[in-house]
Amino acid sequence: MIDLSSCRRQKSTIKRVALSLFMCATVAFPVLNVQAASAPSMTHQSTVSRVNLHRKPHAAPHRHRRSFAPRAPIPEARDQRNDLPDGLSLLSNAAYIYDETNQKVLADRNPDQVQPIASITKLMTAVVVLQQGLPLDELVEIEEADVDKLRHTHSLLKVGTKYTRRDLLLMALMASENRAAAALGRSAPEGREAFVARMNAVAAQLGMEHTHFEDTSGLNGHNQSSARDLSILVHFAAGYPLIHEFTTTAQAVIAPVMGGGRPYVFRNTNMLVRQGEWDVVVSKTGFINESGQCLVMQARIDGKLTTMVLLDSRGRFSRINDAQRVRKWLEYRATEQAKLGQQEVKARPRSRAPR
Repeated sequence: MIDLSSCRRQKSTIKRVALSLFMCATVAFPVLNVQAASAPSMTHQSTVSRVNLHRKPHAAPHRHRRSFAPRAPIPEARDQRNDLPDGLSLLSNAAYIYDETNQKVLADRNPDQVQPIASITKLMTAVVVLQQGLPLDELVEIEEADVDKLRHTHSLLKVGTKYTRRDLLLMALMASENRAAAALGRSAPEGREAFVARMNAVAAQLGMEHTHFEDTSGLNGHNQSSARDLSILVHFAAGYPLIHEFTTTAQAVIAPVMGGGRPYVFRNTNMLVRQGEWDVVVSKTGFINESGQCLVMQARIDGKLTTMVLLDSRGRFSRINDAQRVRKWLEYRATEQAKLGQQEVKARPRSRAPR
């Protein structure tokens, strides 16, 4: 006969051992993380230690932006299509895939549909900070006004701590830190409202006809744009070496310069950047309930510079999977075109050599 009481005692012992191991692992991990992150801070200097997987040579560091070559006029009519080319299936409700090398639209879905864009807003925030030439080494204190009282999102930046504007920009672009983005707009000399007005002015200058900003973080659901408009913003932002560097940084250890507080590890919100398998130029993610999962990215795919905008995708990994589908579709497309080119060469009649 089976001794049921003995079986129950054995199960209880196994559960206690498993729980003990889990608690030990939970306690040990943050301790190791803090030890790796701790570094002596220096007054008025950045204390950032970061891993950058895609750093490439750009213009001299004292120049915020390279020369900008605007796109050629797009011949396609501005419509509300919901179809995609054969072989490409996406979960995103709006999409825009643009070949920057040949200045050609490769695929789009609802390209001019206006919708919330969430933290994609931070790309324009960074553009305005750099356009204004605000001193990046200046210390900015996190204030109560920077705390998110709309959606009550969590932040590692404590009120009263001070960071350099450069570190705030890095955290906003890489880790999508909302409190950092709020502080960037508030600390501008003209104030937050004038800063947001400048964001809208830049959008108008770039020809982003369906774009409007209400804040610097993207938490406000009235920050709206379209897939086509955001492709213009990505193209423009790619000209800033600092935006390229910060949006393609995999992770960074950042500590406040003043005000106390320990260093924290901030990671890129785009797992494609963290994995390091893409040749990324610019990247930004975004999410609020109204916007769905969003991703804008410029990358080199099969030797060509490609901008992709993926908006309102439903599901935790749907935007990442859509980006992977776009890449596979482009690579397959390039392979097929290469095969056709080889067949055409073989089919050409050979000219006879003169006698």
